[in-house]
Amino acid sequence: MTTEEQRAVETMTFREASIELEQIVRSLEQGDLELEDALGRYARGVELLRSLRERLATAEQKVQVLMDATDSGVAVADTTAAPSTAFINE
Repeated sequence: MTTEEQRAVETMTFREASIELEQIVRSLEQGDLELEDALGRYARGVELLRSLRERLATAEQKVQVLMDATDSGVAVADTTAAPSTAFINE
């Protein structure tokens, strides 16, 4: 898939992004790509990985808010606005 054909990461579902990342990893592990293609796929993989980690961190925060609310007997608040504190290591 060329850069022009790639969907914006933010429009992809978690599953779609993780499948694409898995395909990129497989193609890089095969080792038969031209250098330029390998670098492009690696860059796309990093972009996907950042998004996936951020989404996981956000989901973890939402679960924690729900667990805390359940443990304290407080009514569950809307967690859709929970800030993301994802720190991404490259």
